[in-house]
Amino acid sequence: MKILVCDPVSPKGIALLQQRPEFEVVVLPKRLSEAELLPIVGDVVAMVVRSETKVTSKIIEAAPQLRVVGRAGVGVDNVDVEAATQRGVVVMNTPGGNTISTAELSFTMLLNLARKVPQAFASMAAGKWDRKQFQGVELAGKTLGVLGLGRIGSEVAKRAIAFGMRVVGYDPFLTEARAKVLGIELLADLDAVYRDADFITVHMPVTDQTRGMLNTAAFAKMKPKVCLVNCARGEIIVENDLLAALDSGKVGAVALDVFAAEPLPAEHPFRKHPAITLTPHLGASTQEAQEKCGIEVAEVIAAYLLTGEVRNAVNLPYLDAKTYEQVKPYLVLGEKLGKLLAQLAPPQADRLHITFGGKAQELPNIDPVTRAILLGFLSRVSVKDLNNVNVRSIASTMGLTVEEKRSSEPVTFNEWLHVQAFRGEEKLISAGGTFFGSPDNPRIVRLFSQPTEIVPFGVVLLLVNKDRPGIVGYLGTLLSRHKVNIASMSLSRDTAGGQALTVLNLDSVPPGEVMDEIQKDPDISNVKVVEL
Repeated sequence: MKILVCDPVSPKGIALLQQRPEFEVVVLPKRLSEAELLPIVGDVVAMVVRSETKVTSKIIEAAPQLRVVGRAGVGVDNVDVEAATQRGVVVMNTPGGNTISTAELSFTMLLNLARKVPQAFASMAAGKWDRKQFQGVELAGKTLGVLGLGRIGSEVAKRAIAFGMRVVGYDPFLTEARAKVLGIELLADLDAVYRDADFITVHMPVTDQTRGMLNTAAFAKMKPKVCLVNCARGEIIVENDLLAALDSGKVGAVALDVFAAEPLPAEHPFRKHPAITLTPHLGASTQEAQEKCGIEVAEVIAAYLLTGEVRNAVNLPYLDAKTYEQVKPYLVLGEKLGKLLAQLAPPQADRLHITFGGKAQELPNIDPVTRAILLGFLSRVSVKDLNNVNVRSIASTMGLTVEEKRSSEPVTFNEWLHVQAFRGEEKLISAGGTFFGSPDNPRIVRLFSQPTEIVPFGVVLLLVNKDRPGIVGYLGTLLSRHKVNIASMSLSRDTAGGQALTVLNLDSVPPGEVMDEIQKDPDISNVKVVEL
């Protein structure tokens, strides 16, 4: 079996592959372009890459024997995961290899900001001796705000506490119990972190919610002269807003390892600003991290090719073909239930209770379904490259426990999947789903303990209203006036004239003025828009 090592990885990882007689290991002397790779991948069974080589759909198509792509690192932006999935190629990464190296770089940045080390060095290198200009501050007694408390954020917090800092954090999916174990004060919202923190460090992935979150409005809520560190993703900061905040003195100093466009253009204004410390995306650039990633990627590829074991896969769970066909419909339904609850549940749920009823309790393997539910539920969490392989360990890290139950009790539907979210003993929310007619037609049929019928795709508007004449007409007219089309509607009530749950599948997200007008109606409450 030919394994093509496309980018430089640890020699120990390469040696691990070479010692197996089943493998023919070919190490490319330099990075090749797509055009250069196409003629040589025809008999390749596995590819090892870092961030340089692009594994495109054309390359995947040109490699009919390809079974696995191993990424020595976390991100898989350079791999066409969708094309790989369609071809049945497993894509694996090494999510744990750079945790310590990135955490240490982030803390190095904090120390540099506090003591102005890069600027002092530049002054000394220029032949100067100006001690007064570089007076710094101590970290001890200061407050560090950590945005995102996954693996890396938690490691940074540990180091800050060791330096005598008060650590406050924001992560809507980290439980209070886990935060207490880490010694972190978990705050309810970002504004509270902005208000309290002297230093802020970012450890969130780029999502629709985090892209551009550090902008003029956010800076205005922070302490004067706050110091910022970003070793996560450049797109989280609006660069022009940051420059304006630095020039106004609102932000005192910034240390950046990542940028919206990389490599950073030579004429970028960041390069000349005296209050910015820059490094060229060095988060994973330590000998130890590269060695760990190289060894780990070799191990996961070898295990998959020799035994069929899948570890750290980002696209598919490991299942035999027969079992996969049985659970496949439930994977879609489960992820949709999880996404729905994630968008409706109050923060800091610490337990999910999943019930498999009807034919669902007969599934030979319910673990992939549970993972799909967790994947949906944690889809908005600040964890980089969350996937169905690491989702259980991520949930455990955040203090989220999972209970699974196969129930033989009679149910209304042939197939029944029900998920409840708890905080302590308090039930926060529940939802149940089934299939209508065929396994490719999932429906959410119970929400807030009330019957409903939700097509679990696209934009969904939910609200609780008093059961009175005219509500449906009012909503239809209002949405029509703003060119928002209703695809389907479900109404249910507890009693005549009581409370009703109204659910509308929409063709587009309603504008803010629609939501504002609906919420003004005294007979309407709990107005939510979710995207499934």
